[in-house]
Amino acid sequence: MDVPSTMTYEIRTYGCQMNVHDSERLSGLLEEAGYVRAPEGSDGDADVVVFNTCAVRENADNRLYGNLGRLAPKKAQRPGMQIAVGGCLAQKDRDTIVKKAPWVDVVFGTHNIGKLPVLLERARVQEEAQVEIAESLEAFPSTLPTRRESAYAAWVSISVGCNNTCTFCIVPALRGKEKDRRPGDILAEVEALVAEGVSEITLLGQNVNAYGSDIGDREAFSKLLRACGRIEGLERVRFTSPHPRDFTDDVIAAMAETPNVMPQLHMPLQSGSDTVLKAMRRSYRQERYLGIIEKVRDAIPHAAITTDIIVGFPGETEEDFEQTLHVVREARFAQAFTFQYSKRPGTPAATMDDQIPKEVVQARYERLVALQEEISWDENKKQVGRTLELMVAEGEGRKDGATHRLSGRAADNRLVHFTKPDEEVRPGDVVTVEITYAAPHHLLAEGSVLGVRRTPAGDAWARRNAAEAAKPAGVMLGLPQIGVPEPLPVAAGCGCD
Repeated sequence: MDVPSTMTYEIRTYGCQMNVHDSERLSGLLEEAGYVRAPEGSDGDADVVVFNTCAVRENADNRLYGNLGRLAPKKAQRPGMQIAVGGCLAQKDRDTIVKKAPWVDVVFGTHNIGKLPVLLERARVQEEAQVEIAESLEAFPSTLPTRRESAYAAWVSISVGCNNTCTFCIVPALRGKEKDRRPGDILAEVEALVAEGVSEITLLGQNVNAYGSDIGDREAFSKLLRACGRIEGLERVRFTSPHPRDFTDDVIAAMAETPNVMPQLHMPLQSGSDTVLKAMRRSYRQERYLGIIEKVRDAIPHAAITTDIIVGFPGETEEDFEQTLHVVREARFAQAFTFQYSKRPGTPAATMDDQIPKEVVQARYERLVALQEEISWDENKKQVGRTLELMVAEGEGRKDGATHRLSGRAADNRLVHFTKPDEEVRPGDVVTVEITYAAPHHLLAEGSVLGVRRTPAGDAWARRNAAEAAKPAGVMLGLPQIGVPEPLPVAAGCGCD
C-alpha cells in the first residue's frame, strides 16, 4: 500500500474495553501501513479520522452524526482527508451511515477491523465510499499488529463475543457468539509481553469467565489464571468482566491461591431484584450473587469488589429498587458504576411495557449514588494506616503536576496519589507507601515513600519514550506499547459489563 509518510491519523474511541483494545489494533494497522499518529489535540485535523463506535450508550447515533457533521466542513476544505466509521454502531447501522453522512469514506464492522487500511486505499483510488461489514469473525483480532500507549500494562483478549441474551443489551448481536482463543496462544502472548517488560496484564472478554465454553472445558478459566501465575516476571493479573452465572468455586480458589492474581473483582449486579433480573434475562438471583461475594471475601479478605447497576429498568417497582439498595448495603462495594436505563433500539427491553418515567428514574438514581458514595468512603477509610505496594501509573492523577504528587494503583486497583520522592520513579516501578487519607474515589499517601523497586516495566517505559522520540515519521516500532487498562468498564448497560 502506497501511503505518503506525512499522512496522519486520529482514532476516537467510544464504549467498553473491547473497543479500546480494538482501537489499539487499528492504530497498529495504520502505522504498519505507513500512517503517523496525529499530535494530541488535533481535533479532526488528521488526514484520516476513525470513529470506533459503541451502540450501548444512550444517543450513540446522535453523538456520532453530530461529530461527523462537525467534520464535514473540514473535509470539504481538504479533499484528501478521509473519515472511517467502525465498531458496534457501524455493524448495526451499515449503509445508513453513508446515507446520513455521504462524506464518510469507509464503514467497517466489529469482525473485520483488519481491513481498514485496504478499505481506505480502495476508497482513495475508486473515489467512492467503501462499506464492508463481515457477518462473522474472519480471524481472531489478537493476530493483528497493535500500537499501545504505555509499556507496563496490557490487555490480553481471551475471547470475543457473548452467548447471553440479556434483554437490555445489543452487543451479542453485533459481536457474535463467543469464540475462545486456545490457551497456548494466550499464554504465548503473555510471555512475549513479559519478555518486553510488561508486568501487568488484564484478561479481557465480553463474558470473561465463560471462557472454555467454546473449547469444551468448564474449568478453562481457572486453569488459565493458574497458568498465568507460573509466568516468571508477571507481577499482576486482572480480568474483566465476569458474569455471576459462570462464577464458579474453582475460579475463586484460583484467585486466592495464585499470588499474582490481584485481590480485585468487578462483577456486574445490574439489579438486586429477582423479578427485574428475570426480566433482564440475567441467569442468577440475589441470593446467588451475594453468595459469590461471601465466598470471595472468605477466600480473599482484602478483595475490593466493584459492580455495575442499572436503575429504572422497565417494570421496576419501588420494592424492586429497595432490593437493589439492600444488595448494595450487604455487598459493600468499593465502587459501583450506576446508570439510568435508557432504550436501546433492537433490544427486547426497548419494547417492554411499564417504561419508568424519567423523573422517577432520576430520583432513584440519586438515592443509589448517595448510598454508594457513603459506602465507598467508609470502605476507603479502612485503608488509612495500611502500608500498600503501588504500581506507578501514567496519567492517572489529573492534578499531580500542581500537587507535586504521583499516582499508582494498589493491588486491589484502588487509586492512590502519593508524594513524589526525590529519586526518579517511572511508570511501571513499584513503590511502598502508607495511606494517610481517604476520599470516596481515591486514597492519599502524604508521607515519604517508604521504598522504591525498579522493575523491567519501568525500564520498558523508558525505552519506549526514548524510541518514540527518535522514531522516523511513518515507522512503527516493534515495542510493547501497552495501553493502560481502565480500572473498570466505561460503557453502561451491556450484558457483558
